[in-house]
Amino acid sequence: MQDTSETAKPVSSSPPNEKASDIVERIQYPTGLRLSLISLALAMSQLVTALDNTIVAVAIPKITDQFHSLEDVGWYGSAYLLTGSAFQLFFGRLYSFLPQKWVYITAIAIFELGSLICAVAPTSTALIVGRAIAGLGCAGINTGCLIICAKAVPLERRSIFMGILGAVYWVGSVAGPLVGGALADRTSWRWCFYINLPLGAITVIVMGLFFKVPGGDNSSDEYKNLSFMDRVQKCDPWGTSIFMPCIICLLLALQWGGTKYPWNDRRIIALLVLFGVLLAVFMVIQSWKQENATVPPRIIKQRGVLAATAFAFALSGSFFSFIYLLPIYFQAVKGVTPIASGIDNLPMVLSIVISSLVVGGLITSIGYFTPFMYVATVFMAVGAGLLSTLTVHAPPGHWIGYQLIYGIGVGAGIQQPLMAVQAIMKPEDVATGTTLVLFLQTLGGTVFVSVSQNVLRSKLLSGLISRVPSINPSVILDGGATSLRTAVDGTLLPAVLDVYNDALVGAYYVAVAMAVFCVVGALGSEWKSVKRKKDDDLT
Repeated sequence: MQDTSETAKPVSSSPPNEKASDIVERIQYPTGLRLSLISLALAMSQLVTALDNTIVAVAIPKITDQFHSLEDVGWYGSAYLLTGSAFQLFFGRLYSFLPQKWVYITAIAIFELGSLICAVAPTSTALIVGRAIAGLGCAGINTGCLIICAKAVPLERRSIFMGILGAVYWVGSVAGPLVGGALADRTSWRWCFYINLPLGAITVIVMGLFFKVPGGDNSSDEYKNLSFMDRVQKCDPWGTSIFMPCIICLLLALQWGGTKYPWNDRRIIALLVLFGVLLAVFMVIQSWKQENATVPPRIIKQRGVLAATAFAFALSGSFFSFIYLLPIYFQAVKGVTPIASGIDNLPMVLSIVISSLVVGGLITSIGYFTPFMYVATVFMAVGAGLLSTLTVHAPPGHWIGYQLIYGIGVGAGIQQPLMAVQAIMKPEDVATGTTLVLFLQTLGGTVFVSVSQNVLRSKLLSGLISRVPSINPSVILDGGATSLRTAVDGTLLPAVLDVYNDALVGAYYVAVAMAVFCVVGALGSEWKSVKRKKDDDLT
């Protein structure tokens, strides 16, 4: 009998009720050196996009010194986030019916172009434009990386590879400030963007030479004979034209609400109302377009997809809240430098990486991903709860141990929503399902970082007014975490630190709540094995 562990029969269509892991495939997957090179290229693309999420944060002072552009600071991060979020589902649609290899390479080229514009930017406006273009490319890279992983690796081995890619991404996200600080201090802030160019070029070369979509790409069969207008209709232009401004309205409201403008400001209210109206219109269009919709209704109605997106949304909301809050704790309450605070975050990073790799191996062994969603929920909830008990004088053993517990949970759960949609969906729907999970993951982080930020600011303001009335709150609120000790008189500093810590605890509760909410996604997840069924009739 022929070994079917690495080969399978191409599938062009599937019965309506057939799941991905039930299909006996005979696709020739890449192996050996070819698979290693493809994996390395995917990891590089994940690394550069992850670094770009956070690398610019510590370089901002150097950038504003050169451009005298303090008023543009918010846009250096927002421009990247806006295009990256708004175009994510659009790229998912492209991956569903265009050649996936070339969509991916095009996304990398767009990202590289944006990075180059940032690196040589003569003005602040040019830098913002470059960040927006890079964000557009990032939307296609993150989605394509996981879709190509699904095409290059059999389902039963995929959890290990996705664990590696996830570990690379989270390491890059947390390491971004460290790398950015080192480059900005020792060379120039422009190297925060130049660094992307060689890594992206290597990825393009490797993917162009070594990756071929097993079983043929989406340009074959029914799609290769489509006219130009038919291909345009497949992109759901009506839905896309509504969805992009819809998400931009939400993100602008979250960026500005409670910081640049109060939440009851007419501009914030208008943005939120417009978001709600556009979202309703988008949902109507999706119902009307059905199979040509950006997200076909039959996909989002699946229990497993709903559970996976809920889990991804909650986990990301909790994790990114802590990624934002813990450096503030270390810098403001503990009084360490930005680079030192990045080092103090390493226990969480290391535990995420190790946990992600170990869980990937265990899933390959036992075949089921759902148990680890429960494991993730328990460890995250316990770890988040313990982190919310940190005090001004907490010893290193506390914040190191609590981060380790929380990081184990994040690592155990971070890839499971993606495994879930790839295990339960038909092959032709995997691109859409993967994109949907990634979008909700991005949205969860964006929404709850904003919520945490506003809770912190609100509690800090009320605490200062009630407990340290002799201090002007704006001195603390607008001064930044690192300048706290120079802005406050030594006799008042202990009281201010207590207020700051209590405000952080209030914001931690947001992350705790989202960690607990992960149980909803775990309970709704289907118990589907990723081990391929053997067909004894194959010879």
